Amino acid sequence: MTLTLPAGEVSVMLGPSGTGKTVFLKSLIGLIKPEKGRVLVDGVDMVNDPDRKVYPARRMFGLMFQDGALFGSMTLYDNIAFPLREHTRRTEAEIRRIVLDRMEMVGLAGEERKLPGQLSGGMRKRAGLARALVLDPQIILCDEPDSGLDPVRTAFLSQVLIDVNARIDATMLIVTHNLEIAATVPDNIGMLYRRDLVAFGPREALLTSEEPVVTQFLHGDRHGPIGMSEEKDAATMAAERAALRAEELAVGATRVRRRVEIPPQLRPSAGVPPRRAEERHAARVDAMLHTLPPAAQHAIRENRRHAPLGAASHPHGDRP
Repeated sequence: MTLTLPAGEVSVMLGPSGTGKTVFLKSLIGLIKPEKGRVLVDGVDMVNDPDRKVYPARRMFGLMFQDGALFGSMTLYDNIAFPLREHTRRTEAEIRRIVLDRMEMVGLAGEERKLPGQLSGGMRKRAGLARALVLDPQIILCDEPDSGLDPVRTAFLSQVLIDVNARIDATMLIVTHNLEIAATVPDNIGMLYRRDLVAFGPREALLTSEEPVVTQFLHGDRHGPIGMSEEKDAATMAAERAALRAEELAVGATRVRRRVEIPPQLRPSAGVPPRRAEERHAARVDAMLHTLPPAAQHAIRENRRHAPLGAASHPHGDRP
């Protein structure tokens, strides 16, 4: 795969289970080494450069683990302070200021004395995010932040991610199966399937895609290339198409695929500064708009037309 993550923007990577999303994240940060290729982070090759270059580049990353990865014997405060104590020479007063600020940023103010076992699943996720933020990362990687969360907590966490991006303007990559997060949080969406990047682009381009793998995944459909394990073979696909066609002939109708309704993208909470990434993303999309499929162009223009008051102004006049 070849991919450039737009600086400062929020991107989501979708894909069936077992297709390599977590391996992809670990490759980005240099925790595992791909057999070939390069991962360039600010000019440093995380795969091929010597450790003396790779280790400082890792400091640019904040990693939000799927399970929070908190130390069970430490308080929430000490868990979040851990990277600062291990990797910096800051005083305890400085550490306290940073930790309390990051806890407030993710909605955990006043919870510093609790142990991980006393936290709900959503609180553990936000604690993991706060710990990822204490070293002021320029790149934040989130591995399935929604796993194990109910829809309400997932909605709260989605808003926290948008607010964090607005506050620190970091590049964010979120790996998830959750279509609600994919539809409402990112500027860009990609999809991995069988070790390939089958799509990456503006949110609207993927949500209106006619690519069979993408449409099957977005609709949770049994019909399509994705099978119970990974990929259906040609014979299975042919038999499935024949059975579907016979079913359509029997009822005298053609099966119509339901299109995903594209909701508006989440905006920062009241009191949080505007996202600087929004203007950069709009300018970048304008430059490529003529290359996108008509459905994607239409969805982008519609979303801009219905953007809420207070959305960033745009020089081309199709944004409020």
